[in-house]
Amino acid sequence: MTVDLKPGESQESLLRRFRKRVSESGVLSQVRKRRRYVSKSEERRRAKARRSEGPGAGNARESNEDNCQS
Repeated sequence: MTVDLKPGESQESLLRRFRKRVSESGVLSQVRKRRRYVSKSEERRRAKARRSEGPGAGNARESNEDNCQS
């Protein structure tokens, strides 16, 4: 990724533009994600844990109990 210095542009603004382009492209997130190898089974396990911890994790059982009582 390259960012060219515009005439009269300071180094700080050039660096700011570069950082913005890097963050918009998602390069750093890919690098962080691929820093260590994660097997397919580990990815599935982590995804399942995220789903179970998310908002409304206990709602399915509660709504199911409501249906059984009527």
